Amino acid sequence: MKKLLFLLGLAVLSVTARAQDFNITKFGVSADSTKLNTKAIQRAIDKAYASGGGTVVIPKGVYLSGALFFKPKTKLRLLEGAKLKGSDNIADYPLGPSRMEGKKLDYYAALVNAYKVDGFTITGPGIIDGNGAKFWKYFWDHRDSMRKAGKESTNLEVHRPRLLFIWGCNNVTIQNVKLHNSGFWTTHLYQCNNVLIEGCDIRSPFKPVPAPSTDGVDIDVCKKVTIRNCYVSVNDDAICIKGGKGPDAHKLPENGIVEDVLVENCTIGSAHATLTLGSECIHARNITMRNCKVDNNTPLLKFKMRPDTYQIFENVTVENITGKCGTILEMAPWKQFFDLGGSVEKPFGTIRNITLSNIKVDCQRFATLEGNPMDKVSGIVFKNIEATSKNPLVNKYTDVKAENVTVNGVPLVIK
Repeated sequence: MKKLLFLLGLAVLSVTARAQDFNITKFGVSADSTKLNTKAIQRAIDKAYASGGGTVVIPKGVYLSGALFFKPKTKLRLLEGAKLKGSDNIADYPLGPSRMEGKKLDYYAALVNAYKVDGFTITGPGIIDGNGAKFWKYFWDHRDSMRKAGKESTNLEVHRPRLLFIWGCNNVTIQNVKLHNSGFWTTHLYQCNNVLIEGCDIRSPFKPVPAPSTDGVDIDVCKKVTIRNCYVSVNDDAICIKGGKGPDAHKLPENGIVEDVLVENCTIGSAHATLTLGSECIHARNITMRNCKVDNNTPLLKFKMRPDTYQIFENVTVENITGKCGTILEMAPWKQFFDLGGSVEKPFGTIRNITLSNIKVDCQRFATLEGNPMDKVSGIVFKNIEATSKNPLVNKYTDVKAENVTVNGVPLVIK
């Protein structure tokens, strides 16, 4: 018995040792909010890793930093009144292997990076602030100058960091934290499984300087992702399903399916769309959004149909939604940065088993269903919907049904 108690005691001590907190102020981090603290905060992360794991703690105060790289068994916690503030100098975000816009490429690190860190957590109630205003202004100035020269500008030409990039991690939790003002995408999950984003406040502004391409959550080649009890208002798509683009994207190992995504009990403010599949997504299935409130003038559900990419969107459910939106469902060609890359392929999209039910909204248009000419669309059902709308349904497909749907008090009949 004594031997058993001794071993149990050692186990408790071992767990305690592994579960240490590493307060960044003990690693030479300055309380001066104008001083760059990247190296000192990274020392805290490295020490936590070397100690067998632990939580890096950001206390009350404002701490300026460039890219931070979390390692196995390390976590991040931001206390009340804590702000991890991103540098607005792109030199503080090193180039490295990454993933952007459905392509494998070298790109700038995010403010918070985790690569193959299973069990990674970020908890609040503090703030991670991307301090993105300088990047946004550069973006618009560059785009304006290119347009004046008669040229097109892509999203990658003005170098901007994401707020979070979590790659190849299982069992991830992002909870009760504020994610604000990202220079580029706010939360990018790539090749992750079992992710919970809960109780988070995710924002970027539309004015005075719009924050371009600051998607709230980008789910890229991931499985089993839950987004719950969050508020999202960003100057792009609130929740975006990704996974690859291009005529050969479905054949490349870095791309893949997104499946088993649940968005529930969230409130979506201003955005370009509430839930978007695309613009770089080869296959998404089992996607559910339920029990949410919307307050914007953009699509509730949006399918971006790329004519240069084979796409399958299936088993998508949107239910129990209230509020105000631009349209309940928008399906339309998406030709931004169209590129067949010399391929002779003729890609098309397949959309099937889409159900929108128990929805009560004010909208500008009920729905628009007009994909590319070769797209195959079936099994779209509108059910138990009460909408007010200035514009009717636009639809070019036969397998679309309306059950107990009224628009401006009149039953919707789909011919």
